[in-house]
Amino acid sequence: MLFTGTVLALSTPIANAQTGGWKPSEQIKTYAISGNTGFGLYQSVGERGPQAGVQAVAHTTFKLTWRRDYRPQPDGACVLATARPNLTIIYTWPKAPAKLPPDVAASWQRFISGVEKHERVHGEHILDMVKKIEAYSIGLRAENDPKCQKVRVVLQQRLGELSNEQRQRGRDFDRDELSNGGAVHQLILALVNGP
Repeated sequence: MLFTGTVLALSTPIANAQTGGWKPSEQIKTYAISGNTGFGLYQSVGERGPQAGVQAVAHTTFKLTWRRDYRPQPDGACVLATARPNLTIIYTWPKAPAKLPPDVAASWQRFISGVEKHERVHGEHILDMVKKIEAYSIGLRAENDPKCQKVRVVLQQRLGELSNEQRQRGRDFDRDELSNGGAVHQLILALVNGP
């Protein structure tokens, strides 16, 4: 997530990640901004950007559902036989006016390319989390669980841990990228101080 004077969120591409016969999908949303200078464009981002806890330049979210097959065993245990994710990674970033002065357009293109690269790293973090969930889930077994309730509790606990890990990873990444001298900080400075 990239933060502006308020907040900006960013990430890297999904790059045909495939696991266990499934493939994530991607959705890109944009919001219109105005301006004809780098400073003006960035100011418009601050006014129109998405809320991600704070005002953001861009952000990455996801929608995740699962098809799970819990199987009671003859010995009274329960095994999670399959867990197939349906993952959509959703990127949101600004879209500048089509007709910008050439030098501003070039500056904007460098900025938005960097923002997209940053956001796609967040997408990779999400994908990594889903792969970890899948690896943990398949074959998960709980003894004395004929109604498959215990195995669900164990799974939910681990899902919470993996989700918290992914969120912290994203916060750490943003902190590094947005700190003085960080990649996103440099992108912002180049845009607002450029043409």
